[in-house]
Amino acid sequence: MNAFGTLQLGAATLIFLLAANAAKVWTVSPSLAKLVLVLLLYSLGNLIMLRLIRDVGLGLAISLSGVIQLLAVNAIAFAFYRESVNGIQAIGLLLSVAGVALITLGPYLTNR
Repeated sequence: MNAFGTLQLGAATLIFLLAANAAKVWTVSPSLAKLVLVLLLYSLGNLIMLRLIRDVGLGLAISLSGVIQLLAVNAIAFAFYRESVNGIQAIGLLLSVAGVALITLGPYLTNR
């Protein structure tokens, strides 16, 4: 992935993290304005992802975005909302990272 793709991935991730946070705020105190903000943020993140998918491919874009969001959203949930995971869930997070690493690095490890 080139520098522009990395920038797109970073921007989409940041927007999705803002959207997830806004969704959490909306669940605690629902309002139409908060719901509109959540929908706008997720829509903007998905528009950026569409461009990234065109540039680097569906599998790589969604895999990288998914695992980065998985880890980042959990970090936010732990740090700001005092949520936690049990041992089995923590193993699932680690396996998710390992799976995406294999998907991403697979072509380079097999000389394809």
